[in-house]
Amino acid sequence: MDDDELIAALAAGDDTALRELFTRHAPWLAARLRAALPAPDVEDVLQETFLAVWQGARGYRPRGTPRAWIWVIARNQAALLLRRRGPATAPLEEAPPSGLDPADAAIARAGLTAALDGPEGRVLRLMYVEDRPAAEVAALLGVPAGTVKSRAHRARRRLRAVLGGTE
Repeated sequence: MDDDELIAALAAGDDTALRELFTRHAPWLAARLRAALPAPDVEDVLQETFLAVWQGARGYRPRGTPRAWIWVIARNQAALLLRRRGPATAPLEEAPPSGLDPADAAIARAGLTAALDGPEGRVLRLMYVEDRPAAEVAALLGVPAGTVKSRAHRARRRLRAVLGGTE
């Protein structure tokens, strides 16, 4: 039986159809939901999703794929869960010492100061913190645009290494 037929059987009251839909679709739904939710929440959203599938089977119209219909239900259930929970709260960190730029304070807290020292760090600040184009950074530093680009490349490699990525 294909998914459309299973949903029609479910609408007619066949509980085994729901079990079959769950068996077919729960694994990939869980994998997609895990990208945005912790494991216990994924289980809750899956339960709510298939409850909604069961309740909404009579209203299902096979215009798209059943897989897409089930995914939209799961996504909506995840959104409802997050909305009910409210915004995530995190303790506020201490304000940076007076006179310290918030970007500098964040760099210091992350332990990136050594990685951003020197000309490469200056290029990164100008390009990514102040959002200046490479040509403008080159003019400000009095170096060719190619030098700015190579310094930015080296600085990004250094940051990746410090943050645990590959160099």
